[in-house]
Amino acid sequence: MASANAQIGIATAAFYPDLTLSAQGGLESSAIKSLFNASSRFWSVGPSVSETLFDAGLRRATVNQFVALYNANMAGYRQTVLNAVQQVEDNMAAVRILSKQIQQQQDAEKSAERYLELAQARYETGVDQYLNVLVAQTTLLSDQQQLANLRTQAMTASVQLIEALGGGWDRSQLPTAAQVSEKVTKAAIESQK
Repeated sequence: MASANAQIGIATAAFYPDLTLSAQGGLESSAIKSLFNASSRFWSVGPSVSETLFDAGLRRATVNQFVALYNANMAGYRQTVLNAVQQVEDNMAAVRILSKQIQQQQDAEKSAERYLELAQARYETGVDQYLNVLVAQTTLLSDQQQLANLRTQAMTASVQLIEALGGGWDRSQLPTAAQVSEKVTKAAIESQK
């Protein structure tokens, strides 16, 4: 962005005349013995100005080209920012929705476990057939698989959210399994501050 903006300034500067200041100095003599005398020294200082009188619109076209390039770069930058914000919002919504779905699926799994316990008890007492136990086991297994899928989706959405926010961490910065499983005490939290 800064480079494209600078190119506009450079192209606009072509509308102004070029001003050059130069200086020359030296020694000049027809005889070597008088070369270092004060009369053999010479110097010259002076400005030089040049201006293009006719360029058939080249300077204006060059400025317009760099303005268009700057506008294209700005539009690309805006689109990149909008995409990043959209990814963050999408993944935040996915994490929130999936956490609610996981809670509901955990409730469904508990209900299926209770249903299986009741079906087994009814089978053992001779009230129901074993087919009811098989149906209850199938229901529980289905609920457990669905819960595992939802947890996988939630973890994937969490990683994508971290990536959309910039990520930047590598495996060496992640806590070990022992650090994750250890109980955090209030003293440990205070010592990290």
